[in-house]
Amino acid sequence: MIDHWQKEPIGFLIGNTYRRLIHYVSLFLREFDLTTEQFAVLYRLREEDGINQKELALRSAKDQPTMTRILDNLQKKGWIEKKLSEQDRRAYLITLTPNGRERIEQAIPAEARAIADVFAGISPEKLAFLREILLAINENVNRHTHE
Repeated sequence: MIDHWQKEPIGFLIGNTYRRLIHYVSLFLREFDLTTEQFAVLYRLREEDGINQKELALRSAKDQPTMTRILDNLQKKGWIEKKLSEQDRRAYLITLTPNGRERIEQAIPAEARAIADVFAGISPEKLAFLREILLAINENVNRHTHE
């Protein structure tokens, strides 16, 4: 079976790993009533509260319709607020509510446990190398899709 995985195309392996990673992390986030997408957005807002919706979508690598759906669900749960920007009346600024901030703070340790499980037994040096490779791949994809 190991031979089979060694022969898989790298793109397939990256995609399969991503899907399995997201599924595993989602198991840890269920108890907080969060999807991995919602977690990522709340986490980004924790770092950059008050960012506009367009920039939040860009930094989260989500298209506008997907970001709108995620934000609508988070707003229904009372975890974010959308306010019209005073500088640009077409833009919304997204902020965490106190309940949203509490939710992300509760969920972060669970997500960290899931990630620790996934990377168990992999040396820090190998993880650093993996990060370099993934960043280079992302850079190449961005360059080719923005030409």
